Amino acid sequence: MGFLFTSESVSEGHPDKVSDQISDAILDEFLRRDPEAKVACETLCTTGLVVVAGEVRSNAYVDVQGTARRVINRIGYTKSEYQFDGNSCGVLSAIHEQSADINQGVVREAEEAQGAGDQGIMFGYACNETREYMPATLILSHVILKELAVIRREGEVMTYLRPDAKSQVTIEYDERTHRPLRVHTIVVSTQHDEFIAAGGGVDEKQAERQMQERIREDVRTILIPRVKARLERAHDKLAELIGDDYILHVNPTGKFVIGGPHGDTGLTGRKIIGDTYGGRGAHGGGAFSGKDSSKVDRSAAYAARHIAKNMAAAGIADEVLVELSYAIGIAEPISVYVECGAGRNPKLAGMTDGEIARRIARLFDLRPAAIVRKFGLKNPIFEATASYGHFGNRPFTRREKVWENGREVEREIEFFGWERLDAVDAIRREFALE
Repeated sequence: MGFLFTSESVSEGHPDKVSDQISDAILDEFLRRDPEAKVACETLCTTGLVVVAGEVRSNAYVDVQGTARRVINRIGYTKSEYQFDGNSCGVLSAIHEQSADINQGVVREAEEAQGAGDQGIMFGYACNETREYMPATLILSHVILKELAVIRREGEVMTYLRPDAKSQVTIEYDERTHRPLRVHTIVVSTQHDEFIAAGGGVDEKQAERQMQERIREDVRTILIPRVKARLERAHDKLAELIGDDYILHVNPTGKFVIGGPHGDTGLTGRKIIGDTYGGRGAHGGGAFSGKDSSKVDRSAAYAARHIAKNMAAAGIADEVLVELSYAIGIAEPISVYVECGAGRNPKLAGMTDGEIARRIARLFDLRPAAIVRKFGLKNPIFEATASYGHFGNRPFTRREKVWENGREVEREIEFFGWERLDAVDAIRREFALE
């Protein structure tokens, strides 16, 4: 037997993810009207209430209440019985102006001299065990919940589903090669209607047990087969890891009727591991959602992921970890660290990680303004990142409405640009791997 590793994901209806999506939707609305807006937006959601707080420097007006309600309704909180729904919940705004002390270090006359919006460390990670260059455990955790959301919205089977859900996937890895062998355990917890009620000779515990058994059977016979089919349609080899011998836990504590913000208060930035690499690599501690790209917590983490992914794709190593560090108001990173983990390319066997890091630092412009420009981070692209992870998604373009010169226009905008594999050739040339 090899070793086991586990990652978890949460659905778009999880209270913390509701908060993330509201924060990023408000950020997008500011950027749609003012690309130079500086935003740090935090959201709390609980029974019947959303509180939005933070700091903003912008000349634009955003309908905070309308934006929050749109997001909540899109997620699926549309019924009063949830004790939290987009049409009737209260929305309080406590947004004030960004500190002038911070602003003077971030905004400069020369754009290239723009300083980092704060000090901190940011990590990027990539491994070649999936086509997304992400850990298989996390990708599968995300896919399970994405498919569960599709089933919920279709409303044809598992019609009792509510928006809040969590998943967890454990995979057995080969001890020597560190390659994934099989799915060992799947955990799914999903909020649901109380579709079997006590009465007529059935007591409360029996009703609860019958609901649990029904949901477990539906997960086993409907959800997991659809997950496998989804992966097979995409010609994804991860489907082969899901055999018939996995352990399955569904709603292990019993019924899960009370959920969402009514069951657990949600806060922006509490799901940073699911947002990134599922516990692999490392994390600098900074959350992403609600922050504009002058905050290197977000923009530099995207840049670090871009470097790590391109290094793995270029064949530097089977897994790569990149750390960047910044000081507030200073444009150049304080340090660039690279760690080549398992499966280092034999051609680089005599090269230290320090030398690799020095070459990478020369190869990539890691000043905040350069990162923002490269990935189009002044565009309204962030609501799309606020559920099912910021990394491992395919880049795509879409026409979006933005304001230019006082009028609304449509522009083609790229999403998830940091996932592009556009630096592979340059890295191969730098390290003579062509």
